Amino acid sequence: MAIDEVDFAALYRARNQHAEPAYQRVKNVVTEQVSAGHWIEGELLPSENQLVQVLGLSRMTINRAFRELVSEGQVARLMGVGTFIARRKGSSPLVEVRNIADEVRARGRHYWAEVILLRAETADRSVAEELELTAGDKVFHSMVVHFEDELPIQLEDRFVRPDRAPDYLEQDFTRDTPNTYLSRAAPLQRGEHIVEAGLGSAEECRLLGIGGGEPCLLIRRRTWSANRPTSVARLVLPGSRYRLEGSFEQH
Repeated sequence: MAIDEVDFAALYRARNQHAEPAYQRVKNVVTEQVSAGHWIEGELLPSENQLVQVLGLSRMTINRAFRELVSEGQVARLMGVGTFIARRKGSSPLVEVRNIADEVRARGRHYWAEVILLRAETADRSVAEELELTAGDKVFHSMVVHFEDELPIQLEDRFVRPDRAPDYLEQDFTRDTPNTYLSRAAPLQRGEHIVEAGLGSAEECRLLGIGGGEPCLLIRRRTWSANRPTSVARLVLPGSRYRLEGSFEQH
């Protein structure tokens, strides 16, 4: 469902008595309608061009409002499609290695995946060191985009030791995630996370349908089975669509 630009304009003009910059009035229209439950998650907002026309504002003003709404998690942008009222961010435990398909389905959403590549390659020095191999040894390489409904929420770029998961290249990762297969082939013994905030590469942003300046969570995850490394993965998650969470107790 799409929000009508004429309705948006009427709400905007009703705020003209308030001493607010124009971009802030645009933002407040969105946040107040969402808070009141009038606009719901997944609804498509008018485009920047439409709002420029009906509000008589510059594209720069509309763009600033939308950029700030994205950074605050109020809206989500899907390149080539439009700007939507954001769903509540998906979340994942900070330390546990969880299957993303299970997380999406637990939220009552539709999970699906697109396999970008699945092949054997020779390991460069960095990958070889992390998997305790020699540079030039064969590794399996997969790249999968994970979706929640229509939104891509995670890009998974993974390298796997062939001796730990010999049938890796024969798997259909649109049906079972790499995590699901590896949990059977090489049951997890321990894992290591390195979490950073940053920007995805141009290709990663394209696959995730986000702008190059959108902050992302960047996770480097390494797993072991039977005291030997099994896989190393780079996970890229748009900050506007995902979060990590955890809790602790002090005794």
